[in-house]
Amino acid sequence: MTRNRLFLFAAASLVAGIMVFSCTSSPRKTTGSDPSLPAYLDGSRPISERVENALSLMTTDEKVALTHAQSKFSSAGVPRLGIPMVWCTDGPHGIRTEVLWDEWDQAGWTCDSCTAYPALTALAASWDPELARLYGVSIGEEARYRGKDVLLGPGVNILRTPLNGRNFEYMGEDPFLSSTMVVPYVQGVQSNNVAACVKHFALNNQETNRFTTNVIVDDRTLYEIYLPAFKAAVQQGGAWAIMGSYNLYKDQWNCHNQYLLNDILKGEWGFDGVVISDWGGVHNTDQAIHNGLDMEYGSWTNGLTMGKTNAYDSYFLADPYKKLLAEGKVGTEELDDKARRVLRLIFRTGMNPDRKFGKFTSPEHSAAARKIGAEGIVLLRNEGGLLPIKADAGKILVVGENAVKMMTVGGGSSSLKAKYEISPLDGIRGAFPSAKVVYERGYVGDASGEYNGVSTGQDLSEKRDAKTLIADACAQAKDADYVIFIGGLNKSDHQDAEGADRTQFGLPYGQDDVIEALSAVAGSKLVVVNISGNPVGMPWSDKVGAILQDWYLGSEAGNSLADVLSGKVNPSGKLPFTIPVELSDGPIRTPEQFPGVNNGKNYEGYPITDETYSEGIYVGYRWFEKKEIKPLFPFGYGLSYTTFEYGEPKLSAKSITKNGHLTVTVPVKNTGSVPGAEVVQLYIKDKECSVDRPVKELKGFSKVYLQPGQSKEVSIDIDSSALSFFDATSHKWVCESGTFTAVIASSSADEKGSVDFDVK
Repeated sequence: MTRNRLFLFAAASLVAGIMVFSCTSSPRKTTGSDPSLPAYLDGSRPISERVENALSLMTTDEKVALTHAQSKFSSAGVPRLGIPMVWCTDGPHGIRTEVLWDEWDQAGWTCDSCTAYPALTALAASWDPELARLYGVSIGEEARYRGKDVLLGPGVNILRTPLNGRNFEYMGEDPFLSSTMVVPYVQGVQSNNVAACVKHFALNNQETNRFTTNVIVDDRTLYEIYLPAFKAAVQQGGAWAIMGSYNLYKDQWNCHNQYLLNDILKGEWGFDGVVISDWGGVHNTDQAIHNGLDMEYGSWTNGLTMGKTNAYDSYFLADPYKKLLAEGKVGTEELDDKARRVLRLIFRTGMNPDRKFGKFTSPEHSAAARKIGAEGIVLLRNEGGLLPIKADAGKILVVGENAVKMMTVGGGSSSLKAKYEISPLDGIRGAFPSAKVVYERGYVGDASGEYNGVSTGQDLSEKRDAKTLIADACAQAKDADYVIFIGGLNKSDHQDAEGADRTQFGLPYGQDDVIEALSAVAGSKLVVVNISGNPVGMPWSDKVGAILQDWYLGSEAGNSLADVLSGKVNPSGKLPFTIPVELSDGPIRTPEQFPGVNNGKNYEGYPITDETYSEGIYVGYRWFEKKEIKPLFPFGYGLSYTTFEYGEPKLSAKSITKNGHLTVTVPVKNTGSVPGAEVVQLYIKDKECSVDRPVKELKGFSKVYLQPGQSKEVSIDIDSSALSFFDATSHKWVCESGTFTAVIASSSADEKGSVDFDVK
């Protein structure tokens, strides 16, 4: 970067800061109107009044400027009126490092190292909405402190295939779980006057051909599986922003899609926020004008350095839009709607007179990351009570690259520059200071550690070959009291990463060979810790003493894991997805389903791949139960260091009307010797229905904390939404009369009791 360009970037940043301060400092009053102020600057007035006043004062050019980017992560405000720019930041696991005004390279700031929070799969695995709220509040505080108006997250796309490289950013396979967890996250973020931008809307379930995949799916599947979490974020969470996705639906790109954005999002759901394009997701000016897009970002991602043809004024919603307006080929109705939405966003965020000031990398944020991480870890196997590790452990052997490799860097747009990251090895050493903790590499995965100019600074080079690495690890394992293998996936291409899907279901880098060799030496003393955001194959699962499903846990990763290994935290996580024995056991079995096939379609120079969701509503556990295929570990599964006893479930009434509700209660007792938490899950079965329905579906859950010997009554409500299916013919949700069964379970495969009721 030249000195002149550096000066321009610094000047622009300074102006932005002054502008935000100048136009938000005066309307700090929250009571009483100030007649000396224009209505749009008077924070005591309703937002709708402020929006209309500002809109009436703006020129057409100023309105158009609101609808497209002016830099990598900002769009213009209205400088003449003191209305500030909109600043976005990547998430959803932390606040991304500052980049240069018009490049992906780092800006070189020394004050933008954030708190890295656990990946959203870990949050979903906690099955705890209060933790989701804590997560949202904490990350929202960091965004507000950094002057961000829009957090580009959370992600709620459904895990359709374990090969999707971006599943780690989402909340699992079930629409009800995702819906329940996304609402408090959104509310927590927005309590800091930062908009949550829920993504990627919609049907964005793979990275292969992600720009050119046209999804073919029936309406029932769309509404029952792939839309509920977005709908909950909008209608219950009150989300202020939605991000369109790269793929197509009904042969229209989703960043300007009549069906998804106008008909469903803004029409059926009444969304009053902004639709933001994914970076580079806009392809056509006319469609961008008419099909629901409000703010265009990233269409030309090197706008100021490659000449006028790639400048921001050449965006689809920039000069081409103004040209159509000037020629009278399009009207101003759509433009005014877009401008209203952007102004509403600004008045909710940067120009909110009561806006928060935020906090950054505070001790409270570290504590939140550590707690969320620990409560999301899932104990999958614990033969003979191998875990927790005893405090007086003699020798602990830790094996595996993931025990030391930093995971906050890489993976795509969720890559972070964290203030710090505690490795699993350091966490274990800290938790067992009197033990002899020995480390062996075991395997070499990816020795690199850099993304967009952020480097881990780690030297993970290795001279030993694979055979020697295994032999050295086994030699150390012979006299160890505990052997902990820490492996799994990482944030490299074709692992858990944006831009490319996985190429195999099993563990990469020969890790299965390492685990098999260690199990032959250590046997029941071997603990396998799998770090991933996806299900992985575990052919050795019955040969090891314990298995923990770990995740990308951010800054406090090592401490969260050590808390569970040591018993400081009793594991209470439950799987947010099904882990099959083999990939072929799942519903995605043909090229037409994944990654799609080219049927000769070509739109505007793009060869389009059609992908058919022929499995319909049978995703995840719904498929496995319908086909009577036993998974390795079922959805909702997770063990504890204590035990729980369920009583008989009871209903508040034996029948309900279609507009009524009833409550299921069940007593749960901690029958073990240590405190713990259990996730009580409610599934609904429809015994007789006019359409094909899953064996059962998750429709409620509650996490209950119990001391040893303590019992509590757990109550979960049921209403017609839990009993309904989407009828595509009438385009309505239908609750039929008949007999239903409420199933209380500790996982989708472990039913504890059931009770029937009638719908009249």
